[in-house]
Amino acid sequence: MRVLVQRVSSATVSVEGEVVAAVRPEGQGLLAFVGVTHGDDAGKARRLADKLWNLRILDGERSAAEVAAPILVVSQFTLYADTAKGRRPSWNAAAPGSVAEPVVAAFAEALRDLGAEVQTGVFGANMQVELVNDGPVTVFLEL
Repeated sequence: MRVLVQRVSSATVSVEGEVVAAVRPEGQGLLAFVGVTHGDDAGKARRLADKLWNLRILDGERSAAEVAAPILVVSQFTLYADTAKGRRPSWNAAAPGSVAEPVVAAFAEALRDLGAEVQTGVFGANMQVELVNDGPVTVFLEL
């Protein structure tokens, strides 16, 4: 499981021109792009959610847990792109939707259980993501 995290001052997800999720924190928030591979499960999702919730990447070396920063979770199978050969990425390492969707949902739910305000994109949809990266700060997490 992989999560690409960006510290944001705002982020929105739209599908077919309609905003379906947004975080507009008074301070900072997080945008988490989540990729799932074969063998990932709800247990990994919970461990990674805890790591993200307590990751000290906000101003003053604080975590989202410390300042109740909102988190926008967006599924992104392309985090498992293999570009080692040729010009066309291989997606073989990405779990199929039937496996990935419940794991991404478990990740979002684990964050909520920890106390996070969580918004989510729409799994499998063609989403337009707009964000203002704050810093910029971008961190790659993996289990």
